[in-house]
Amino acid sequence: MTVSYTLKVAEARFGSFSGLLLRWRGSIYKLLYKEFLLFVALYALLSITYRLLLTQEQRQVYAQVARYCNRSADLIPLSFVLGFYVTLVVNRWWAQYTSIPLPDQLMCVISASVHGVDERGRLLRRTLIRYANLASVLVLRSVSTRVLKRFPTMEHVVDAGFMSQEERKKFESLKSDFNKYWVPCVWFTNLAAQARRDGRIRDDIALCLLLEELNKYRAKCSMLFHYDWISIPLVYTQVVTIAVYSFFGLSLVGRQFVEPEAGAAKSREPLEPGPALGDLDMYVPLTTLLQFFFYAGWLKVGTWGGPHLGSGSTPALGIRKQGSGGVPVGEST
Repeated sequence: MTVSYTLKVAEARFGSFSGLLLRWRGSIYKLLYKEFLLFVALYALLSITYRLLLTQEQRQVYAQVARYCNRSADLIPLSFVLGFYVTLVVNRWWAQYTSIPLPDQLMCVISASVHGVDERGRLLRRTLIRYANLASVLVLRSVSTRVLKRFPTMEHVVDAGFMSQEERKKFESLKSDFNKYWVPCVWFTNLAAQARRDGRIRDDIALCLLLEELNKYRAKCSMLFHYDWISIPLVYTQVVTIAVYSFFGLSLVGRQFVEPEAGAAKSREPLEPGPALGDLDMYVPLTTLLQFFFYAGWLKVGTWGGPHLGSGSTPALGIRKQGSGGVPVGEST
């Protein structure tokens, strides 16, 4: 999940979008400032060493090494590698968002399909949607650190009203090495079939529609669980990370402003990309710092897109107590 900022740019006023650059929460500055300060400190250390501590002969050797590093850094296809990686991560992140199981549509189908204005009919509908919510809670506990903190044990799930003590005993009696989020879905289908036999669901078409909607809901739970289970291949992440770190490791040396080669002009020769600066000796490598901000920020976007839902500075998924606001725990099956 991301930090919402649409309200800040709701009107097309002067400077409204520029104001977003000053936000700290959820910004690239918060993710990158430590690495950025480290890069600046290392660059300054090498620059001071070159300018103040090395002899003339050592400077010439250093200048040769710097030119070699500058040429080598340009050989790394950083934009190509990062572009594919970030595209993959962002597409995966959006697919995870669209896989979050939302019960609204299923609630509407339950309300239209399961009839009865008496207490039995009311509890029947609430028990069905409670089972669906229980399935999503079991999945979100495994993919969201915030939800896991809210429900660290099954006892907390029971206390919140998503499950009765009898249902908990049945649930824990089933031994499995994997997430058992599908068990409440089985309870849902059994209860729906019983409601059809009792005449609470008028015909088989309504029952089929209800079960089809449940299957869509369960499929989203399954997809969200598998997105968390099966990550982006580690080798891909390693390749991208090594490429970025190698580029800026070479840039620390190669982008220093050093003396020109023998026979060249007496002024220093900047190794910054772009046209030569003549007699201008820039102590601060502006374009290199911008490159670091862009490329390292791009990498941060790629690595940020993979964590569990609701971690870091992102808002927690809203899971309220099932049983508050007049929604009691339904009958067990």
